[in-house]
Amino acid sequence: MPMQHALAPLPAETCPPFGSPATDSCALHFCFLLLPKFSMIAFAGAVETLRMANYVSRRELYRWSVMTLDGTVVQASNNLRISPVASPAPDSAFDAVFVCGGLQVQDYVSDALIKLLNSWARRGVALGGLCTGSYALVKAGLMSGYRCAVHWENLFAVREEFPAAELTEALYVIDRDRMTSSGGTAPIDLMLRITTKRFGAELADAVSEQFILDRIRLATERQHIPMAARVGFNRQGLVKVGQLMEAHIEDPLPFEDIASQVGLSQRQLQRMFKYYLGMSPMRYYLWLRLLRARELLLQTRMSIMGVTVACGFQSPCHFSKAYRARFGHSPTSERRLMRG
Repeated sequence: MPMQHALAPLPAETCPPFGSPATDSCALHFCFLLLPKFSMIAFAGAVETLRMANYVSRRELYRWSVMTLDGTVVQASNNLRISPVASPAPDSAFDAVFVCGGLQVQDYVSDALIKLLNSWARRGVALGGLCTGSYALVKAGLMSGYRCAVHWENLFAVREEFPAAELTEALYVIDRDRMTSSGGTAPIDLMLRITTKRFGAELADAVSEQFILDRIRLATERQHIPMAARVGFNRQGLVKVGQLMEAHIEDPLPFEDIASQVGLSQRQLQRMFKYYLGMSPMRYYLWLRLLRARELLLQTRMSIMGVTVACGFQSPCHFSKAYRARFGHSPTSERRLMRG
């Protein structure tokens, strides 16, 4: 299926429902609803961020309850078992509920879960999804009009099943009272962003320092999705092109050399890129180089000239112009915007 919108620009986040600075001493109470085979790293990353915020601040800023739909022990995808506090009730007093998914999430989104999520939504409870937990919100019809993040491994399958869903390739998305994140360590960034909005950047920075994180990633950053996942593993020509491009960021290959090395004509490649990615091969190549440049700007102290050379641009002027066209601001201002 063509991925015509796969590389659309990522819109900026909106504030979380409890994003304004705290004015009282009441702790935010989050519920983590674990589905069978949930991702332990996504769940633990989210909870540990809340715990560390309490530890660093020496205050109870957050409380959390761990639940399963039936109140019984649940096994994660790594086979570790978690004992829940209880099964949730529709009238439970939570500030937000995060559905934690993982492997085979489609098998565990039951009618009972959908009914429960809808009851919370009607009561105005903020809802979120970690890793593939976002799938439950989409299937429950609770993401209509909201942008949504999900792990890249499930992204295209969810798009196929729910073509009207506004799925993005972002690491995480905060869209009013919906908060979704991809898998891995992205839930840490989501919770840190919530903490920044609610309790200030100084506290979020202190938590990230405890975790030995280089930085807090922004909602406008996207997941790195391998070419094979975008177009299918049976499209070996395109997969090889993607591998060639990623191996030659600093010394970009001419288009004719790429076509020759993968044994396809330039016209064939043009058609395949247009069909599967909605863009030309060289535009995709430029996108890869700009993504690498953004990583270097945010994760290293390389000079602008150093990044220019490392990503194969002819001059800082050429680099800055391409960067501004893609991200809406210059490379120099990128570092200033890092904290958002």
